[in-house]
Amino acid sequence: MSSAALTIDQDVWRPKFNPWLIAVVVALAAFMEVLDTSIANVALPYMAGNLGASNDQSTWVLTSYLVSNAIILPISGWLAGALGRKRFFMACLGVFTVSSLLCGLAPSLGLLLLFRVLQGAGGGGLQPMAQAILADTFPPQQRGLAFALYGITAIMAPTIGPTLGGWITFNYSWRWIFFINLPVGLITWFLVRRVVEDPPYVARLKSAGVKLDYIGIALLTLGVGALQVLLDKGQEDDWFGSRFITTLIIMATVCLISLVIWEWFQKAPIIDVRMFKSFNFASSSLMMFVLGILLFSSLVLMPQFLQTLLGYTSQLAGLALSAGGLVLLFEMPIMGKLTTKFQARYLIAFGWLALSVAMFYSTKRIDLQISFSAATLLRIAQVIGLGFLFVPITLVAYIGISPEKNNAVAGIVNFMRNMGSSVGTSLVTTLIARRSQFHQARLVEYARPDNPNFQNAANGLAQRIANSGVSPHDAHVVAIARIYQNLQAQAASLAYVDVFMVLAVGAAIMFCLSFALKKNDPGGGAVVEVG
Repeated sequence: MSSAALTIDQDVWRPKFNPWLIAVVVALAAFMEVLDTSIANVALPYMAGNLGASNDQSTWVLTSYLVSNAIILPISGWLAGALGRKRFFMACLGVFTVSSLLCGLAPSLGLLLLFRVLQGAGGGGLQPMAQAILADTFPPQQRGLAFALYGITAIMAPTIGPTLGGWITFNYSWRWIFFINLPVGLITWFLVRRVVEDPPYVARLKSAGVKLDYIGIALLTLGVGALQVLLDKGQEDDWFGSRFITTLIIMATVCLISLVIWEWFQKAPIIDVRMFKSFNFASSSLMMFVLGILLFSSLVLMPQFLQTLLGYTSQLAGLALSAGGLVLLFEMPIMGKLTTKFQARYLIAFGWLALSVAMFYSTKRIDLQISFSAATLLRIAQVIGLGFLFVPITLVAYIGISPEKNNAVAGIVNFMRNMGSSVGTSLVTTLIARRSQFHQARLVEYARPDNPNFQNAANGLAQRIANSGVSPHDAHVVAIARIYQNLQAQAASLAYVDVFMVLAVGAAIMFCLSFALKKNDPGGGAVVEVG
C-alpha cells in the first residue's frame, strides 16, 4: 500500500476515547520508566551494604538496566510491527512491573542484576511506544501539545529521580524504590488495555508478517551492549589503559558499522537505517543525541559540584535543581502552543541559542563562593533552553516520514536521546577528572618554596593554627595540607568551567544546524511526503 493511502487512512482514523485521556495514560507509563533510569543512583551504597557487595559491583545495577534498555529501544518499532503496538506496549509494561517486584525482593546482587536486565528490557519499549501512540492519537496540528506532555515526563523524571530515590532510601529502604512501581504499573496496564487501540496500519503491518533477522539482532545486542558498558565503565577503568575497555571499543565499532551495512540491504530490517536518508530525520536524531548529552551533563554537573566542592547534602543539592524542574513544568505546555504558531526550526534555533548562552554564563558564575540562590538561578537559566528543544525536535523528526514508520521514528529518536545521556554522563566524568589534573598541575607551579607569596600565605596560616595551641611543626604541616586542599578544590572548579564551555560550543553548533531543517506548517503540524 502506498504512503498516500496510508496517510489518508490515518487522517480518517480517530481513537474511540478522548485523546488526552490516552496521552495521560501512556505518559504515566513513560514517566515511570524514565524515573527508574536515575532513581537507583543514590541508593547504590545501601544496596551494596545490604547485599554484601562492593561499591564497584553495585554500579552494575545501573549498567545492566541501561544496556538492556538501549538494546530494546531501537528495535521497538520492529517489535511493535511484529506483535501489534498495543500488545507490545502492554507486554513491556507487564514485564517492567513484575521485574520491579522481583528487584525489590532480590536476596543477592546476582539476582538483582538479572531482574534489572529484565526491567530494562521491559522499560525499553515504553518510551518510544508512548511517543508513537501520541503521534497517531492526535492530529498533526495538536501533536505539539501532546509531545509537550510527553516531554514533561522525559525531562522531569531524571530531575526528580535522585531526590526521590534518596528520600525513599533514607526514610524506608532501597527496596521501596522498586516497589513504588507496582501500583502505578498495575493501574496503567489496565488503563492501557481499556483505552489504547492500534490504528489500522499497525494491524496491516502485523498481518503482513515480519521476518526474524537473527544477524541484525545479534549485531545490535553485541554493539549497543558493548557501547553502553564502555561508556559506563570507561573513566573508571582509564579508557585505553584498560584491555577490557579497548576490547569493548573495538567490538562496538565493528558490530555497529556491520549492523548499519547489513540493515541497509535488508527488505525487513529490525532498524530502518534508510530513514536517515531524510535530512530532517537525521538532523533531529543528531539534535536529540546532543540534547541527551546536555540534559544529563547538566544534571550530573550541578549536584556533583554542589556536593563535592561546597559540601551540600544530596537533599539540598536536589532542592537547587528543583526550581529548574518547576520552570520546565510550566514551560512545556506553553511550548506545545507555540508549535502551532511558529515554525519548529525557529523554536529549535532559539532553544539552542538560549542553552549555549546559559552554558557560557555558567562558566562565569561557577566558583567556590556561589550561594544557594545563585546556584538555583543558574539552574533555571540552564533549563529554559531545554523546554524549547524537546517538543519541536520531536515534531521535526516526523517531517517527511510516512505514518506507518511512526513506531520506528519514536524508537530511534528515543534511542538517540538515551545514548546521548550515557555519552554525556561519561563525557562529564572524564573531562572533570582530566581537566582537574591539568589545572592542578598548573596551580602547583605557584606553590613552590621559592615563591614568596606562597611562603607568606603558608606562614600566616601556620601562625593562626599555632595560636590555637598546636605545635609550630604540626601547625606548618596542617597549613600546607589546607593550602593543598584548597588548591585541589580550585582546580576542580576550573574543570567545571571547562566542561560548561564545551557544552556551550556544542549547543552553538546545533544552533547553526537548526536553520538547515525543512519548514513545517505550524497550523497543520508535520509535513508528510508522499512516496
